[in-house]
Amino acid sequence: MGTFDEEGRYVPRQVVEDDLGGMSIDEAYTQTMVDVEDGQIVEGTVVKVDRDEVLLDIGYKSEGVIPARELSIRNDVDPAEIVSLGDRVEALVLQKEDKEGRLVLSKKRAQYERAWGAIEKTKEEDGVVTGPVIEVVKGGLILDIGLRGFLPASLVELRRVRDLQPYVGRTLEAKIIELDKNRNNVVLSRRAWLEETQKEQREDFLHNLKPGEVRKGVVSSVVNFGAFVDLGGMDGLIHVSELSWKHVDHPGSVVQVGDEVEVQVLDVDLDRERISLSLKATQQDPWQEFASNHRVGELVYGRVTKLVPFGAFVQVGDGIEGLVHISEMSAHHVDLPEQVVTPGEELWVKIIDLDLQRRRISLSIKQAAEGGVVAAEYQEHFGEHAYDEEGNYIGAAEFEATEGQEAWAEYFAEQGQVAGAEGVGATGTDEPAEPGDPPSTAES
Repeated sequence: MGTFDEEGRYVPRQVVEDDLGGMSIDEAYTQTMVDVEDGQIVEGTVVKVDRDEVLLDIGYKSEGVIPARELSIRNDVDPAEIVSLGDRVEALVLQKEDKEGRLVLSKKRAQYERAWGAIEKTKEEDGVVTGPVIEVVKGGLILDIGLRGFLPASLVELRRVRDLQPYVGRTLEAKIIELDKNRNNVVLSRRAWLEETQKEQREDFLHNLKPGEVRKGVVSSVVNFGAFVDLGGMDGLIHVSELSWKHVDHPGSVVQVGDEVEVQVLDVDLDRERISLSLKATQQDPWQEFASNHRVGELVYGRVTKLVPFGAFVQVGDGIEGLVHISEMSAHHVDLPEQVVTPGEELWVKIIDLDLQRRRISLSIKQAAEGGVVAAEYQEHFGEHAYDEEGNYIGAAEFEATEGQEAWAEYFAEQGQVAGAEGVGATGTDEPAEPGDPPSTAES
């Protein structure tokens, strides 16, 4: 700006080249430079993206270098996937001058510092963090929440998940359950978030679930003591004792993960939020079925399954075993069951007692030899056409042995069984008999 003379006339200020107001050129240049310190967060523009590093112009005397490993909390990333030319980026000063005189910066450390404050506040407020799953590690998942948050496998869902790989790329919400800045440790729980958000839904689901009703579900997991079934809102447990009317060695022999099943609700524990289910309750009780279709005095065909000192167990139906007491094995005295029968042998027995409540059947080989009515399921093969007018069995005389064996093969095929080898017949003697021959005085 100019001045005025004594007479009030304006006198312009003379303009000279390189007029710095008394400063030297070096001083003026230095004044335009940004002053940085180690640990400071600065902002700049991306001016170059290489495979191994990114150059950031922050107004310093030289561009700052961000090594590829300092770009992201993700491992082994391509810098071009993280930043682009012209992007405005925050970075933390790691080193004002390295051995090559470069300014070294870190984008991920700046991001970490910014995120940590927000995460501490979120935990204080018992809030929720959200981030994509970027990695599967031993024991769980890593979420990008501005820093690396660890989500243990046991806390991913309400039940433990075996395969974590499908979660990569998914954005999850989780609660913060552990925070330690000194150890750079953030532990998350998605299960806690699910339990909190689904509590009201679970309560409604449980109150609407009544013992005795039948529901459809999908087997979600199989364990040694049973199987869990997803009912569409919560999981219920089928204890191994409720899987089948038959003896079950392991639940995996009855159901597999993903199976669609129909189950009956046995019990609903509102306080513990547990549901007890039964698979066998939706299936016909084989004992009830057997008791409905048979009566005392009938002849049935069975297979010896086990010998005990006091007799032999004989399977007479699917999952149905009866006991032939040693006193009912033969008309003559028997010291040991193996004197009359052997495991695997098939023979005729008579039902002499049927106790549905106690699920016990008493059988007799000795009385089967005395005759009786053949049970209905055998009538097709050994019914009226196989007996004369006096009720004597004539099948063996009219049919060749091969035809009798074919009849038994057909019967077992219908029952889904395999016919066993020939053995001692149901005659109460040690003489072998055709496996297809009922007692000779049976009545239809």
